Amino acid sequence: MNDAIWAGTVTTTGHGGAELEAYLARPLSDVPRGGVVVIHHMPGYDTGTKEFVRTFAAHGYAAICPNLYSREGAGVSPDDQAAAARAKGGVPDDQLVGDVAGAAAHLNSLDHANGKVGVIGHCSGGRQAFLAACSLDLDAAVDCYGAFVVNDPPSDSPTTARSIVGKAPDLSCPLLGLFGEDDRNPAPDEVAALDAELTRLGKEHEFHTYPGAGHAFFAVERTAFRPEAAKDGWAKIFAFYGRHLSA
Repeated sequence: MNDAIWAGTVTTTGHGGAELEAYLARPLSDVPRGGVVVIHHMPGYDTGTKEFVRTFAAHGYAAICPNLYSREGAGVSPDDQAAAARAKGGVPDDQLVGDVAGAAAHLNSLDHANGKVGVIGHCSGGRQAFLAACSLDLDAAVDCYGAFVVNDPPSDSPTTARSIVGKAPDLSCPLLGLFGEDDRNPAPDEVAALDAELTRLGKEHEFHTYPGAGHAFFAVERTAFRPEAAKDGWAKIFAFYGRHLSA
């Protein structure tokens, strides 16, 4: 594997023509490659998410993470942007779809793009990855423990997110789901319900649930990190994208 990469900040055009800061990483080679839109989690556009972006580039993909909270102000710290966005209930669904569409278009404009784009998200980003895959023409989607796909949030939750399982008939691409058995958002019964609905609809998908893992088991900086589950999850992600994003 040739893992030489370029990584840095770029600008993409999002929903409504908004200019968004984004973090892009791509291989330093002329080999045709697929692209991956990385959707950050609710805590925001942080160092852990940027590391995910670089990891995809080291494995041969161009990857980009748009800062979904860019509209909260240029020059504002990522933590303050995230706090402001959360106070509004998070990112509206139509805005998210437009921002992901702009990020995908940016990937396809790069030299050596093969025209195939996948999406991945963790936590709130997992729900949003499913939403994007049901709203845009994509080639592969990965949902890492996305909450509130099947069930609405509790009534006291600050998020404006609502169930989007009704969009499942519009799923445009194969879906990989990675979940923790000890997670409560989504709980195993929600994962099972989504699995059953996608099976009923004949949608290509594969779900994997890890014993002893809860929410955020990919996050190396958290006590929730589960090395064995994360290692296996990464292997499944790269095998999945290898099948669906290759030239």
